[in-house]
Amino acid sequence: MKHNLDDAVLMKTGHQSVYKLRQQGLRNEYLIVSGDGTRRLMASPEVVGFGSYQSMVPATMRGMQYLVDNGVGGDVNILTILRGGLNYPIEECAFRAGLRVTNMDFLSCERIIEDDVIKGLDVRYQKVRTCKDCVLMVGDIIASGATLRMCMEHVIEWFRSHGGSFRKIVFFTIGGSNAIDLMEDLTDKILSFSPGFEGFSCFFYEGIFNVYQDPGVLGFQVADIDFYWGDGIVSPEFREYVVAHSYSLYEKCIIYDGGARRYEIPDHYHEVIEYWDRVLEASSKVDIMDLTQERLGYQAPISYEDWLRVTHFTELGDQSVLYSDERVFLAKAKALTLKEVATTRLEQIKQTLKGYE
Repeated sequence: MKHNLDDAVLMKTGHQSVYKLRQQGLRNEYLIVSGDGTRRLMASPEVVGFGSYQSMVPATMRGMQYLVDNGVGGDVNILTILRGGLNYPIEECAFRAGLRVTNMDFLSCERIIEDDVIKGLDVRYQKVRTCKDCVLMVGDIIASGATLRMCMEHVIEWFRSHGGSFRKIVFFTIGGSNAIDLMEDLTDKILSFSPGFEGFSCFFYEGIFNVYQDPGVLGFQVADIDFYWGDGIVSPEFREYVVAHSYSLYEKCIIYDGGARRYEIPDHYHEVIEYWDRVLEASSKVDIMDLTQERLGYQAPISYEDWLRVTHFTELGDQSVLYSDERVFLAKAKALTLKEVATTRLEQIKQTLKGYE
């Protein structure tokens, strides 16, 4: 069942740049955490290699501190889903937060695809140690959620069949709203053998994004994989950062393959160039204002009150400066052409790629 966020609102938590999602009926805890590094990472595909890992540390530390201050202490297990999960600095941040990592679990997975449909998951390697009242921490990208669902169902069944149980499962994700569907669905399955399960705590870096269900304004967005802001919830800090770096709204970088970005940097840059080549090809047919409003998640002009509802900021206090900044951004966007943006980005990316080939 697809979770609708229309009536959800962001709430302050008392921790800087950590926001909690409030919506009736949610059984688990969903939070957005923002940091300088993740804003750069998700707005610029030039952040690569060790820098892409390091950029996630400050925001992850904020999430860890929130957990510690809200009663998560003692021993934790970390599950790494190869290979994207290796990008998340969970072990380092848990250590810094004073949490003792008693076990590092690994799970390799490969999709079994038939006729472009994911039919199953082939687990070729695993090291999963079961224990009682486990606090399990996981980091991974969640777009459609299909692969992660298969991985988590595998781990949950492994715990059940080997006498283990869960106290809490903590997720750190660059991800979309499908994560909420996944975790709400899995809760009953875990409670069936872990009656003391306290639920999921899921930290979204910078926002709870949405995934396209159609080709979008550009005409080539990939359904259930490509992220955008529409019908999602983005942190005030990330909205502010993007409107201050005008071209970043038109990037695809929050969903570029995390593994290639970290370990196969030339491949990553070739993917970025392929994206901008396609944007350039489509530029003669696409109105940049249509793309701008699609990416922002609303049609302008919009009143301040309606903007607060669309952004889910009604409980965050005065946001009039950010609202004004977005109006200025929209006015400046009218003076741009998509061809100009794509040409500029292609020149910049190709120049950067030379340092990796």
